[in-house]
Amino acid sequence: MMPGRRRRSHSRRGRDAPVAGAIRPGKVPLHWRDYLFEENPWSRWQARFRSAYEIASAMRHNPLTVAGLAIVALLLLIALLAPLLAAQPPNLQDLAARLRPPGAGAWFGTDELGRDVYSRVLYGTRISLGIVMLVVLIVGPIGLLIGCTAGYIGGWVDAVLMRVTDIFLACPRLILAFALVAALGPGAGDAVLAIALTAWPAYARVARAETLALRGTDFVAAARLQGAGPLRIILRQIMPLCLSSVVVRLSLDMAGIIMVAAGLGFLGFGAQPPSPEWGAMISSGRRFILDQWWVAFFPGLAICIASLGFNLLGDGLRDVLDPKQR
Repeated sequence: MMPGRRRRSHSRRGRDAPVAGAIRPGKVPLHWRDYLFEENPWSRWQARFRSAYEIASAMRHNPLTVAGLAIVALLLLIALLAPLLAAQPPNLQDLAARLRPPGAGAWFGTDELGRDVYSRVLYGTRISLGIVMLVVLIVGPIGLLIGCTAGYIGGWVDAVLMRVTDIFLACPRLILAFALVAALGPGAGDAVLAIALTAWPAYARVARAETLALRGTDFVAAARLQGAGPLRIILRQIMPLCLSSVVVRLSLDMAGIIMVAAGLGFLGFGAQPPSPEWGAMISSGRRFILDQWWVAFFPGLAICIASLGFNLLGDGLRDVLDPKQR
């Protein structure tokens, strides 16, 4: 009996022995990198932290990506601190000071109603970034869900969803947005809805292409054999793997969303006066473009800077997140 017990004790001790190089849970590693880059992660969060660190490290070594991230972060900071940074309320009129050139009293000059252009450009950052964020929050999940559903289920579902997608893609995006916002009515909220309704097909196409490559993999077959239904497989297995491609496409399209929103505002279909929307400011200042150039120049410069920041950030995210670029 004693030898048998001793053998069982040795076998139990062998099963519980840690893997070489592994760190037991609860044991403090010598350095945080030892924990982060452990060969066999102990938890899902540890693996996610490692992936996030690798993405951040790759972006840090790309100067253009850092520049784009700095521009976007600066725009977000300006949007949050606009009441503190602005010289005066954006809609405060002073007809005695109308069309003043840039100077000490008004850094960007004043418009035709004596409003401070600098303050209006700062507050316009809130409107433009708000439109971009709302559009992204709408089109990202919609395009991802439609594309993954069409790619995984296939058959007539795929045919119907993709034909609807082709109908939207066949129409020029800007003209279709104009038509939708004209039917819905002018306003910032209707502009967001119109842009979102015209932007989702591209993300659905990207998600469908990724899903077609993933639906025949072993882990999807294993989930199906374990009793997972199509909805669970799409939400838990397919969509997380297609998310990076959609995020890359979204980051590259943010500059286009800003341009479409500014175009709607320029034509009077976006945010309505007296809202300090960049496109509407350019529209009101185009009458003075030859003599009082500052009225339209500084909102246009803000659009260019925002578009440049999102383009640089999108290129960096594509290099980091897109497996084809690695």
